[in-house]
Amino acid sequence: MPSALTQNIPGRAIALKLGAVFLFMVMAALIKAASGDVPPGQAVFFRSLFAIPVIGLWLWQQGHLHDGLYVNNLLGHVWRGLFGTTAMGLTFAGLALLPLPEVTAIGYATPMFTVLFAAIFLGETVRLFRLSAVALGLVGVMIVLAPRLSIGTDLGTTATLGALMVLTASILRALVQIHVRRLVQTDSTSAIVFYFSLTATCISLLSLPLGWVFPIPSLAWTSPGIEVLTLIICAGLIGGVAQIMITSSYRFGTASMLAPFDYASMIFASIIGWVVFSEVPTRAILIGASLVIAGGVLIIWRERQLGLERGRARSVTDPKA
Repeated sequence: MPSALTQNIPGRAIALKLGAVFLFMVMAALIKAASGDVPPGQAVFFRSLFAIPVIGLWLWQQGHLHDGLYVNNLLGHVWRGLFGTTAMGLTFAGLALLPLPEVTAIGYATPMFTVLFAAIFLGETVRLFRLSAVALGLVGVMIVLAPRLSIGTDLGTTATLGALMVLTASILRALVQIHVRRLVQTDSTSAIVFYFSLTATCISLLSLPLGWVFPIPSLAWTSPGIEVLTLIICAGLIGGVAQIMITSSYRFGTASMLAPFDYASMIFASIIGWVVFSEVPTRAILIGASLVIAGGVLIIWRERQLGLERGRARSVTDPKA
């Protein structure tokens, strides 16, 4: 994947980005459907393992397999994998405890934390406009979280625990984005995409003693175990395809143009949640998500005005775990 955009084809770029966002939501739905039988660490393993051949085949077809295998900052990839894998595991755990639209809405906090961490760790100047947009977005997140964290709510309840897990995952994903901004200075986009799946597969194996299950009582295709195994394998394959699509979209359009389409995930999450899981977004989720989206769009617009487009970094952020 070249560092420079090869063509300017907005229609194709938008189609690829929307397709990737939709597939990430399908992947999340598959993980959620399997969450009653498979622990988060095991789901992360299958999600990452089965994305590797998809990404590897694509790199080979594009002629960038060598770039994907060669790294300059191996330790940086390990840290990126550690943060990203933990975020993925927490998100998968949250999917088992919360409705899909709610998990999606809380996840929108990531860009807000990214702006704050960029100021803290990268020394970027964050002026009043972007701080106001961040504040607006964080107010939206608090509205979504309010029913789970209100006075009198038992912090030990599963829904509250799920909300805290997803919020922590959002913070970790923001740290991942900051780390990726540093990695692109030394390593290719191909390497960052490939080695995340590889390190996530290896790191998730550490959760093996924490309750992995092998629900395959027989090899019959009617077995419930085979159905669960099929769900998590498909999640990995679809996640790999989605990562390719989202990376490819930045070959045909700028990051600032494509960034707002991330928020289409709320539409897809609401439809999938309603059709598959009979989940209907609450008023708090819709109001909070609207504020977060507004804050995110303002940040994107401001960064475009300032010329702070980071296409390479955005194309390899955490794969919507």
